[in-house]
Amino acid sequence: MQTVFAATACLPSGWASDVRLTLDGGSITRIATGAAAQAGDLRTDVLLPALANLHSHSFQRAMAGRTEHRAPAAGQDSFWTWRALMYRFLDHLTPDQYEAIAALTFMEMLEAGYASVGEFHYVHHQPGGRPYEDPAELSIRVMAGAAETGIGLTHLPVLYSYGGAQKHPLAGGQRRFGNTVPRFSDLVTAARGAAQDLPRDTRVGIAPHSLRATCPDDLAAVLPLAEGNPIHIHIAEQPREVAEIQGWLGARPVEWLLGAAPVGAQWCLIHATHMTQAETRALARSGAVAGLCPITESNLGDGPFNGTGYLSEQGRFGIGSDSNVRISLVEELRTLEYSQRLRDLGRNLLVRGPGSVGETLYLGAAQGGAQALGRDAGRLEVGALADLVAIDRSHPALFGLLPEQILDGLCFAAADHTVTDVWAAGRHMVRDGRHVARDAIVTRYRAAISGLLAAL
Repeated sequence: MQTVFAATACLPSGWASDVRLTLDGGSITRIATGAAAQAGDLRTDVLLPALANLHSHSFQRAMAGRTEHRAPAAGQDSFWTWRALMYRFLDHLTPDQYEAIAALTFMEMLEAGYASVGEFHYVHHQPGGRPYEDPAELSIRVMAGAAETGIGLTHLPVLYSYGGAQKHPLAGGQRRFGNTVPRFSDLVTAARGAAQDLPRDTRVGIAPHSLRATCPDDLAAVLPLAEGNPIHIHIAEQPREVAEIQGWLGARPVEWLLGAAPVGAQWCLIHATHMTQAETRALARSGAVAGLCPITESNLGDGPFNGTGYLSEQGRFGIGSDSNVRISLVEELRTLEYSQRLRDLGRNLLVRGPGSVGETLYLGAAQGGAQALGRDAGRLEVGALADLVAIDRSHPALFGLLPEQILDGLCFAAADHTVTDVWAAGRHMVRDGRHVARDAIVTRYRAAISGLLAAL
């Protein structure tokens, strides 16, 4: 059992002072407001529900800074040229390196204020596509990284069967991803078996990669494998993708999926960048979560999500670090709002009516992210998982702000180093701004990257 005392805390009922929380068995078991700190309490300044990072490809963290050099070939760099570089990078990545990269990535997420992650995991096989002896070998490496860092894990094995729309064959780096439906079923079973050794808040869902990497029959066949766990899918990230799916299936990706699949609260549609107004309304009303990754979407030139239209329909959303080119919770939120300002030439756009933009962004992402990962979290409430983050209001970026201004300051003025402590299902993994195992994780990561670079 742990007790945490906060000078200020953001509760579902609003901001409260002198709040004392009791944590037991990974959950919040008691909350007292107007309380006095007691001996043995861990004292914090401002306590918030910690967010879920709902979309990550952890291995891509090792590519950060390696894809920002314009290629000499004619034409414009794009998502598709970046993807080709990523495939070449994968030709040399080993299981040991994968585990070291995952651990560093998850550690950095925790230090940024995330308590959990949805790992959208599509690298399953050896270079060239030959399966490992254990089909879940690389899933197990991801889980080892999660166990070492203490992050809450929703593992999402990916079904990736085709190299493009209309069942184009896999090629090059894609061969490390490929599975038939029966092989994917075996993978999910093996991953769930391995997850039995992880904490009880671990979940294993499924992730049909995208409509271009699967087909209607396969999608229908794998949905029962979710067994009540989250279902994530990339959708409508690029205009070319939208055109290819429309030419193949006769409808735009979001339009087709909402009409053909039982999309609801169990689902998370990643990116959903290029939607019509009708698709935007329909997705909002489905109860699914839009998984937004503003830093990666900016880095890859995807374009801005229709956030104003989506939130006007009370759509649910969460944020993810996706390519992990930059792991920053606050920067994801501010980039989301700024993308709308740049497009619409206005300010304070992602809030319905008068009110705090930061509060709308932060608390909306907390609720949507928890839903997307199947976690009973996203709020400071008795019975919820103890996914908590403490921040320091004495930092110059936050100093002097009233409670109702704290989340505006956090989202638009602060950096990640205002985070002092993070708990993931009660596991106190970040203390005084540093992960408890930082030194060992960084040392192993450096050794892994040195070996990887030598092979490239």
